[in-house]
Amino acid sequence: MNEQIKETALPEEEGCSEECTEQTPAEKETVKEKKCSKKDAAKAVKELESVKKELESTKKELEAQKEENGAQSERYLRMMAEYDNFRKRAAAEKDAAYTAALADVITEILPVIDTLELALKYGTEGEQMTKGVEMTLAKFFEVLEKLGVSVIETETFDPNFHNAVMHVEDESYGEGQIVEVFQKGYKKGEKIIRYAMVKVAN
Repeated sequence: MNEQIKETALPEEEGCSEECTEQTPAEKETVKEKKCSKKDAAKAVKELESVKKELESTKKELEAQKEENGAQSERYLRMMAEYDNFRKRAAAEKDAAYTAALADVITEILPVIDTLELALKYGTEGEQMTKGVEMTLAKFFEVLEKLGVSVIETETFDPNFHNAVMHVEDESYGEGQIVEVFQKGYKKGEKIIRYAMVKVAN
């Protein structure tokens, strides 16, 4: 009878052992989730490293592009400055050439004006002759004005505009006062075409 009890007890023990070692579905699912979560984490780490490397590469490319853009911008600004300087030089040279050419032409015309003024000053041919000379001179001065040429003022002596060929001591005049003009001076802007020939007092 004892043997029968033992025999019946053995299967129960064996069954208990199997139940103790076997995992429940929930436990299996938990283990599976743990394995999946480790794989996902490893995959996520790899993806992060890949993104990080890509960001570093993009950053380097942006820095290189920024340097290139800066260099191009500097070259552009330098080129524009050089062009502006060239344009100014060309304009100044053009103006200087025009003024020089005009001065040469006016220099040739001035003796004619001088002769007409002398004829007007000392001529005694009559009223019609005087009127004709005055009209001719007026026309000449009109042309000079259109060309931007003006007569140099002759009140006080200035070596930048006047050529003193005579000097006189006279207390009735102020110091450096121009007493007489022998020949008018002309200028265009700041350029002297001909200095005024004058007599200066004191």
